[in-house]
Amino acid sequence: MKVIISGGGSGGHIFPAVAIANAIKRRWPDAEILFVGAQGRMEMEKVPAAGYEIKGLPIAGLQRKITIENILKNALLPYKVIKSRLMVRGILRGFNPDIVVGVGGFASEPTLKTASAMGFTTLIQEQNSYAGLTNKTLAKSAAKICVAYDNMERFFPKDRIVFTGNPVRKEIEELSLTREEGCAEFSLDPVKRVVLSVGGSLGARTINEMILNNLDYFRKKDIQLIWQTGRWMYQDASAAVKEKQLEPWIKVKEFVTRMDCAYAAADVVVSRAGAIAISELCLVGKPIILVPSPNVAEDHQTKNAMALADKGAAIVVADKKCAELGISTLDKLLDDEGRRRSMSSSIKAMGVRHSADLIVDEIEKLIKHSK
Repeated sequence: MKVIISGGGSGGHIFPAVAIANAIKRRWPDAEILFVGAQGRMEMEKVPAAGYEIKGLPIAGLQRKITIENILKNALLPYKVIKSRLMVRGILRGFNPDIVVGVGGFASEPTLKTASAMGFTTLIQEQNSYAGLTNKTLAKSAAKICVAYDNMERFFPKDRIVFTGNPVRKEIEELSLTREEGCAEFSLDPVKRVVLSVGGSLGARTINEMILNNLDYFRKKDIQLIWQTGRWMYQDASAAVKEKQLEPWIKVKEFVTRMDCAYAAADVVVSRAGAIAISELCLVGKPIILVPSPNVAEDHQTKNAMALADKGAAIVVADKKCAELGISTLDKLLDDEGRRRSMSSSIKAMGVRHSADLIVDEIEKLIKHSK
């Protein structure tokens, strides 16, 4: 068994990729798995940390903001695409995989397009409710498309769609920690209310600034906060909390490694609306306030968020309204236990367990069929 998994760029692509790899290794312990990512992106660090080999391509995305630097970067893009595809040809010839899996991100396009052209079986996994341009293109030659939302035949051939949900980290899928255990990890008082603020693996400027400008709220209301800031806000957030002597209420983290403990401790979660974050939140069943990022292709985070809001499973605050409405929305939800219970019940009903194993089922079928 030889499998190539390609994609990355953010935790939303990397976490499901690693979850799929782990599910493959559980089923076939002697399977050989090779990742293909983009040079300089976070997969080049996270994938080896998970115990897998990765090859990096010089691929990059189209820069939409018009600056002299970005114009130069875009001018080099065709060269990077050609070089990446040539590198992929060499990787495919050397590794000779049984199947190539794409999870989204810069590297998946040259990897799966080249693999299909060379006659290798491909499978793609679309995490979002609104498919991106890359996956819509790759789906034309993919043998299977694994999806996490209903009505995806808008984007993909209906006969090749399989509903699997999104793979998430095993410790989240099998969360059994008590609230007390979760609070202990962050030195929090389990009797008091706890808010978890996360902006994805890279941080979320709007959510961070909303909290930074309302730090006194948490002391005034005696509410505790686990605040994952991401790299760019961490120093400023830490300094502000220390200056105001808010350490008993606010725990600042650049990146929360024990997210299972954070979820167990939280009464309410404030988050971006990335597909994997939503999939995890559906499994842990926490009331959530979603602030979709406006800086994503096809505004897919808003579409992800509305898929939950339409079922009473989330509250959505537009990014441009976050500074004005964020804290008041949070305050109302914390004071409304009935609504929190209702939201928790609604979001739990949307959770899909064992998604990685369902995707591996499809991988196994495709390999057997091709042989």
